Amino acid sequence: MAGYDGGGSPVGSYTARRGARTGALVWCVVPDGPEHRVDPDGVLDLMWFRERLIVAGPDTRSMLARTRAGEVTWGLRLAPGVGHALFGVSAHELTDRRVALSDLVRLPAYGGPSFGDDPAGALERVFVALWARAEPERRDLRRAAALDSAAREGLSVRETAELHGLSVRSLHRLSNRLFGYGPKTLQGIHRFQRGLHLARAGVPLRDAAATAGYADQAHFTREAKRLTGRTPGALTRAT
Repeated sequence: MAGYDGGGSPVGSYTARRGARTGALVWCVVPDGPEHRVDPDGVLDLMWFRERLIVAGPDTRSMLARTRAGEVTWGLRLAPGVGHALFGVSAHELTDRRVALSDLVRLPAYGGPSFGDDPAGALERVFVALWARAEPERRDLRRAAALDSAAREGLSVRETAELHGLSVRSLHRLSNRLFGYGPKTLQGIHRFQRGLHLARAGVPLRDAAATAGYADQAHFTREAKRLTGRTPGALTRAT
């Protein structure tokens, strides 16, 4: 990932850093053209887009956002289970959607500099205010993090259920509530992202596929096309 310059303004088309107040990943996108492509990554984000606070739900396919010249979008990535805790709805209700925060909760008072002066800091303050209001159960967030880790490690649905003392059916319901889709879909999206990350780092596609957990390069290609409509090679060249 690219970094930020000393003043916190974006450098390049995508920048990200850990927020000073929350430690959450705060990112910024400045698109190069009239639309910006977002590929599935298994997470929810709180965004500042066109003067509005927006919740970006978990995606099951690539999304294209129409943009304007020089338009900047700021976002804060939510850790596993946090979206469900803060917004009070199942993440499944937000899958493949972009929803105004005000449609989910009463907007909090957050104080400090405005979005016009410090968008990254303002996003963090909104997040802190939402957290203070919701008071998420740490135990629930630890379980969500553990389930997400199991999906990233490639554990099967049955192995994950047994590891966490759940039936397969209960795991599926819980996964939908926390992540927006079932454990098998979550695992597939994390596997795709890992393979893509390796490929973009210069690892040959065949080796990236094997390391990520695909049966072979053709398997990686099929999954990438199913999720994004593009091959891993095309996605790698697009960076």
